[in-house]
Amino acid sequence: MELDGPLVAGVGARPGTPAEDVLQLLDEALAAAGLDRAALVLLATIEARAAEPGLAAAAAALGVPLTGYPAAVLAAIDVPHPSAAVAAAVGTPGVAEAAALAGAPGGRLVVPKRASTRATVALARCAAPPHRPTAPPHRPATAPGSDAVTAEPDLRHHGDAEVRAAGLVDLAVNVRTGTPPDWLRAHLAATLTGLAAYPDQGAARAAVAARHGRPADEVLLTSGAAEAFVLLARTLRPRRAVVVHPQFTEPEAALRDAGHAVHRALLRPADGFRLTAGAVPEEADLVVLGNPTNPTSVLHPADSVAALARPGRTLVVDEAFMDTVPGESATLAGRRDLPGRVVVLRSLTKTWGLAGLRIGYVLAPAGLIAELAAAQPLWPVSTPALAAAEVCSAPAALAEAEAAALAGAEHRAHLLAGLAAVPGLRVHGEPRSSFVLVELAGAAGVRERLRAAGFAVRRGDTFPGLGADWLRIAVRDPATSDRFLAALAEVSRG
Repeated sequence: MELDGPLVAGVGARPGTPAEDVLQLLDEALAAAGLDRAALVLLATIEARAAEPGLAAAAAALGVPLTGYPAAVLAAIDVPHPSAAVAAAVGTPGVAEAAALAGAPGGRLVVPKRASTRATVALARCAAPPHRPTAPPHRPATAPGSDAVTAEPDLRHHGDAEVRAAGLVDLAVNVRTGTPPDWLRAHLAATLTGLAAYPDQGAARAAVAARHGRPADEVLLTSGAAEAFVLLARTLRPRRAVVVHPQFTEPEAALRDAGHAVHRALLRPADGFRLTAGAVPEEADLVVLGNPTNPTSVLHPADSVAALARPGRTLVVDEAFMDTVPGESATLAGRRDLPGRVVVLRSLTKTWGLAGLRIGYVLAPAGLIAELAAAQPLWPVSTPALAAAEVCSAPAALAEAEAAALAGAEHRAHLLAGLAAVPGLRVHGEPRSSFVLVELAGAAGVRERLRAAGFAVRRGDTFPGLGADWLRIAVRDPATSDRFLAALAEVSRG
C-alpha cells in the first residue's frame, strides 16, 4: 500500500500494560494494512493513560511523541466501534480510534480498532501535520512542581530557568564562567558610538568565512543559533524530518511550531549515546544532530556524522559546543564535498559568554543560505553582535578558545574523577564537552536538595529519551567542582 501521509497510532491500554504488549498489537495492525513503523509520527491516547510507563516506553521505542487527549475531546469524535463499557469506565466510547483521529485532524482511519486482552490500537492517516496543542494535552500524575518524568517532555525548558533564584552556583548553564573576557568587553563597548548607523554584515561575514575556509555567500549570521533553527523550520519542506535525541530540544520545537511532523531517533545509554547503524531511517530527508551533543556531551566522529549525508537529504549539525573540544576534531564546518545539503550551526554564546548578545551563524551551500536569508527580517543582527562575530573569528581569539578548551578538558577530568566516587551514579559514554550527563536514582530529589545547598544543576527529564533520574552538570574550575562534589555527596546520602 502506498503511503500518502504520515500515520498516527491511537492506543487504549489497561493500567500496567507493558510496552511489549502495545508494540506487538501495533505491529500486527501495521502488518495487516501493509504498513510499517517508519510511517508513524505520533502515539495518541486518553489523558488518563498518558503517564503510563508502558505507553511512554512504547513511544520511546518507536521514536515518536506520546500525546494524551481529555476524555471530553475524544467523546466528541464519532468512531465506528463505540463501546458503552469503555464510556462508563473512562468517559468516552472509544479511545484508540478517537485518539488516532484526534492526532490526525482531517484525516481518516486506515486501520480500525484492533484489540488484545490488555490494549487496543487504531491507525489514522494525516491529512495535515499532526495536531500539536499549544499547551501540554495531558498532566503528569505528580504533585505540582514535581520533576517526575511525563509522557511528553517540555521542549521549551532550558537551563537558564534553573538559575533564576539568586545566590545559586550555576552548574545548569553551559556558558564559560569569567566571560566575556575584558578585551572583548572593551571591543563591544567601543561599538556603542556607532549605533546610529544600520548594521553592516560585510566584515563579520568575511571573517567567519575565512575562519572556516568557505566563500562568504555560504555564511549566514543569525541572532544566536536558536534563530537558525527557526529559519530552517520555516524554509525547508521535509517529507520525513528526523531529530536525533537526546539533544538540544529547540530544533524539534521549531520544526513542530512550523507544522512539520517530527520522528525521533533515540540513542541509547547502553551504547554510550553513540550513533549506531540504522539509528537514522534511510528515508529521512531532513536529519538534525548535535555534535558534541547537548546534554550527553558525546562527540560523534566526523566520519560517522558525514556518513549521514545523502543526495536529496539536508543534514543539519548543531556544533554550538564544538569550540569546547580541543582541535575541533570532529567538525564538518569546512566540508563542502559531501552529498546532499550539509548545514552546520555555530554559536559564540558558550565560549565567549554572549548569551545576552545573541550571535551565531549558519554554514551551508550558497543557495540554501540565500533562502534562509530571505526568511530573516531586515538587519537581524546588531552592530555589537557583528563586531563579536568578527573579532572572535580572528587568530588571537581562536588561540584563546583553544586554550580554554584544553583547560576545560582538564577540569572535566577532575569533575569526572569526583563523580566516580558517588555511589549509584553513572556516566554513559565519554563526555567531551563543557558539561557531563549523569544518571542517578532519585535525581529529581537530589536536584532539589542541591538547590537548598546552593547549587543549580540541569534537570534531564525535559530531553526526549531521558527521564527524572538524569542530571546535566556544567564543568567548572576544580575548586568549584570540589565544593559541588562535597554537596552532592551529602545530599545523595539524604
